[in-house]
Amino acid sequence: MDDLFRVLPGDEGATRVLDRESYDLLTLANEGHDAPVTDLRPGYLVAADLDWTTEEPTVTDLSVERSTLYTFIDDISPVFEVARDLWEDAVAAGEGMNSCVTRDTDNVVNGAVYVFADSGPTSRFDEFRTGSRPLEPLVDRINDRDDEGPTPREVFVLRPAETDDFVVVTIALEKGGLFADTIRDTYDVAEPDEPLD
Repeated sequence: MDDLFRVLPGDEGATRVLDRESYDLLTLANEGHDAPVTDLRPGYLVAADLDWTTEEPTVTDLSVERSTLYTFIDDISPVFEVARDLWEDAVAAGEGMNSCVTRDTDNVVNGAVYVFADSGPTSRFDEFRTGSRPLEPLVDRINDRDDEGPTPREVFVLRPAETDDFVVVTIALEKGGLFADTIRDTYDVAEPDEPLD
């Protein structure tokens, strides 16, 4: 299996994937495959063989390469301090984005936070969710800097409730680590069931 895909949130009855090489988006029906497509979770990086001879492409073989999780949370409140400060600095500088690494109480890097302006004809939050604006470059940047190489991460895309000016993307280096769990606890979002993990 040579084709790598990033799993994205899909519509009811379908799974959306992003081709990691071409950035093309593909919607797969949840049924009619030789692999457990419905057990995939947003964020998973999968290797898959697709059969294009059928009316709709079907998955004939599938393996999870990295069980990274993508979580999209709308109407967050409050916006955590690091993200709020980053956005205020971006506005003051006349910039449309800003970023920084985050550290734990022992001053060890545990993630990264990005803020993006969310003005325009389409929502940046929705663009990230649908894959029309891929999160891949941000994840790749983290993986390229990590001495231990690519490992499962947790990526949170957050849209503040009190303003539509910006969107926050937070990447926790350790899946299931303290930083990721803190975000989940703060915004009351449970970890998904992962049958394939």
